[in-house]
Amino acid sequence: MEEGKQLYYPLVALLALVVGFLMIGDVEGAITVPRYTLTRSYYKKTNTCYHAEAYVKHLVKEFWDQDKSITPKLLRLVYSDCMVTGCDASILLDGPDSEQKAPQNTGLGGFAFIDKIKEVLEERCPGVVSCADILQLATRDAAYLSGAPSYPILTGRKDGFTSKASSVDLPSPNISWEEGFAYFQARGLDIQDFTTLLGAHSTGRTRCRYIYDRLYNFQGTGKPDPTLDTSSLEDLRKQCPQKYQKGEHEGLIALNKGSDGAYRFTNDYYKNIMANKAVLRIDQDLLYGNETQQLSDQFAHPGYGLEDFRRAFALSMNRLGIYKALTGQQGEVRKNCHKRNSY
Repeated sequence: MEEGKQLYYPLVALLALVVGFLMIGDVEGAITVPRYTLTRSYYKKTNTCYHAEAYVKHLVKEFWDQDKSITPKLLRLVYSDCMVTGCDASILLDGPDSEQKAPQNTGLGGFAFIDKIKEVLEERCPGVVSCADILQLATRDAAYLSGAPSYPILTGRKDGFTSKASSVDLPSPNISWEEGFAYFQARGLDIQDFTTLLGAHSTGRTRCRYIYDRLYNFQGTGKPDPTLDTSSLEDLRKQCPQKYQKGEHEGLIALNKGSDGAYRFTNDYYKNIMANKAVLRIDQDLLYGNETQQLSDQFAHPGYGLEDFRRAFALSMNRLGIYKALTGQQGEVRKNCHKRNSY
């Protein structure tokens, strides 16, 4: 038995247990679902919007066929939503001091996709399906189209009432793995969730501003990050020059070199980590924690690595998606995802 494989067996057993639990009572009429709880197929079981998840899946496929960048955009929206005040769609609320205005949320996208899905669901099931659930379902379906697993999602969330820029404490990507893990751990996520969820960086791009330190002045030394592969350093410096010429704009860099257009869900992200070719410091630093290194090595394996990563991703996205989720009278079902019903 290979050493890296041993670490994963508890995860497989736990995932089987979680998926089995989520599937209990899936037979029509087998159980009565309380109105104020999260459960699989909530809208079908409560007979409030029987085809809600099918509508979302269909629309996401239409969007994705036209614009594959919706996958990283929606994954980032889920992260920015759940990791602050919980999975309550507060990131979707507009306002002069909303979470969207926080500097960490510069460049967020995907709002138009959620708006269109909400519009369709309001036509078919007025006032029933929350924006928080739409965001979780749409992200799952978009990630699946890019190569991620299609995992079961607990639904029945309500939308939050508030959104404040001051509540946004998302960390910089230019931090150590210890600092990153501490942030995740404070939200009930473990080291495996941390290592796995960073794998969402297998899709998408980042701005040059987040890697200048690594390229030119690592921790104030006036030199590049010594852990960064030389060929990667040269390539990244070409894309992110220290000074821009007149008329040039800040570049966007693919987070996962070799990711087939930056929008494919692969384990190349972990292969890059093992080869010291990760773009962000937080990603590369996974190589320097004992457990994070073992998991990265496991997910990078050319044989079983991708499937192990996919299974782990399904479990960790479920764990993230229920963080401080609102139910019952704790929230509302917004008619418009950008504003409270009372407005």
